[in-house]
This record gives sequence, C-alpha cells and structure tokens, in this order.
Amino acid sequence: MSATRQATGPRPAPGTSAPGTSAAARSAPGTSGPAAPVPDAAEVAAWRALAASHAVVSCALDRELGERHGLGVSDFEVLERLAESDDHKFRVQELADAVHLSQSALSRLIGRLEQHGLVQRVLCDLDRRGIYVTLTDEGRRRHAAAVPTHRAVLAATLPPAR
Repeated sequence: MSATRQATGPRPAPGTSAPGTSAAARSAPGTSGPAAPVPDAAEVAAWRALAASHAVVSCALDRELGERHGLGVSDFEVLERLAESDDHKFRVQELADAVHLSQSALSRLIGRLEQHGLVQRVLCDLDRRGIYVTLTDEGRRRHAAAVPTHRAVLAATLPPAR
C-alpha cells in the first residue's frame, strides 16, 4: 500500500463510499475527477416507486379519458393548459415546454386536435413567424366535460399527499 493510501485509509469498494460521504459527492464507477453522483439504493427505490405510480396514473387516465371523452393524456393536458390561460392561447414553443413534449410531437398532437375542432393555430399579430394555439368553443366544452373524469382518476390513483 502506498504512503498516500495509508494516510487516507483504504479505498471504498466500487459503488460504495467512505463513511460520511454523501451520494452527491461519490463518483460514478470507472470515472475520474469530478463525476456525476451515483444514486444510492434509497434513491433508486424512490425513482422506481415514482415511475410505477406515474405508469398507473397515466394508464388509468388514458383509459378513462379515451373511453369517456375521446382524449389521450397529452390531449387533455394541452386543452387544460389552454383552458387555464387567461386568453386561452399559447405560443407553440411555450406550450411544448409546459406539457413536456418536443415541438415536433406537439405539432402532430395539435394537428389531431385541430381536425376535431378543439384547437386552432393562429398567426401572431406582432411576429408573423410566431404561431399561437388557441382553444375553440368545442375545445372548451370537451375539456370541461373531461375535467371531472380527470380529477376522479387522480383522486383514485395518486397516493395521498403528505
């Protein structure tokens, strides 16, 4: 063992840390220098529980919104964001960010909602390159009809808030 190793103590096994070392301070196995934190077992378990909860809620929402209102989860989320907006419109990029979709995926979704008369695309008055998505009267009606279903599924599937 080298003099340096003796002075600092034995090296922890890969994937573990020295006592008192936080997960944020550990480095990924096989890397050198400042590295990304390696999640510990509790963090991995928390992630898996979150992912499982998300899957359960998303599947239930897709099933109920689809059967009762002809909407998918992303469809509803777009209608919801537009309905919550003061003027019932969003710039496409801002809406993509708000609903966590790529601009390309959102564009396809908007196309489907537009075919069903739920939204429409409108050119921005100030910037002719900008496009707004607006909620139509039919979109407002469909969203209003779907809200109780959405909230009931959330109440039935989400774990109680702490």
